[in-house]
Amino acid sequence: MSENERRMLRLLWRQPGLTRAALTKQLDLTQQSVHRITVDLVTRGLVGVGAAPPPSSRGKPSPSLYLAPDFAYTWGVSLNTDEIGLCLMDFAGSPIAYELLRLDGEGREATLEMIARRMRALRIAHRLADDRCLGLGFGITGFWLSGTQFNPPLPLRDWSLIELGPLLSARFRLPVWIENNANTAALGEAMLGFGRQLPTFAYVSFNYGLGGSIVIDGQLITGGSGNAGEISALFTPEERPMRPALQFLLERLQSEGIAVTSISDMAARFDPSWPGVDEWIDDVAPNFNRIVAAFWAVLDPQAVILGGQIPTGLARQLIQRVSLTEINRYGLSRPTPKLLISELGPQASSLGAAAYSLNKCCF
Repeated sequence: MSENERRMLRLLWRQPGLTRAALTKQLDLTQQSVHRITVDLVTRGLVGVGAAPPPSSRGKPSPSLYLAPDFAYTWGVSLNTDEIGLCLMDFAGSPIAYELLRLDGEGREATLEMIARRMRALRIAHRLADDRCLGLGFGITGFWLSGTQFNPPLPLRDWSLIELGPLLSARFRLPVWIENNANTAALGEAMLGFGRQLPTFAYVSFNYGLGGSIVIDGQLITGGSGNAGEISALFTPEERPMRPALQFLLERLQSEGIAVTSISDMAARFDPSWPGVDEWIDDVAPNFNRIVAAFWAVLDPQAVILGGQIPTGLARQLIQRVSLTEINRYGLSRPTPKLLISELGPQASSLGAAAYSLNKCCF
């Protein structure tokens, strides 16, 4: 597709129902160019035509346009240490199906087979043709090294230091795009969450480890080496056990005799009155405050969004402990970012992974 076609699809993705007149204004193209592009996209089946909006002036309004959801679909997979998020998404960016698959120490091969089996079942259940699939977005916890190699935490050791791209594309027989799952979660937030109203935000992903992402004007910023937002780098080796990574809360709860077996198990049954929770918050709150302050100072985001696998109650407790040092001059201070808890929960990363492949193909 041409760049102008991509721009139009991207705009219809964000604002479904625009008319040709509105597209002409927002794309800064001639009326003739917009008409030619829309006719071509409608003919090819990528764009559908809806009813015209009520007239706001003299003349007959043009019909509304939207992405045709049945034109194609994508898959999104998010791999954490103890669970897999699987999302099936239509061409308009709406989830068709979403599942969380539990992991209990399965190796890479068994995990891939589990994913493939569920993909087959969902494809049959929703009567989707193989040739309508654009590809698969894959989010994995851990930082990027080179090519399609990542360095995830120890429980995912057999996913580390290998070229995942050829492995996954051969296994699923699809084009595959791979990204850190904090980044795919931020994309999910930008597309279906708070990012719709707040296009510039920082995202903190609480999982077994701790990651972050940056979105500016709706666009994911990955940095010079692909690892922008890796907030664990703020801490020295001595400080790292006191950063708010959920592996350390899990270990503390287990040492207190709480029968939680994994991060997802802890999140599902979280009780703020458990012994060890308050002490952990006391330990990590200063370092979480440092994370928020660093994002505020460098990025000036509209919001810092807490997401990943963190329980909502725990996220609230961390937010209550944030205290930013404001510079007051002439009675005025800089605006501080909103501190928000993602409403997408652990779905965000696989939603964003599915959207990532849509972005790469068409937007």
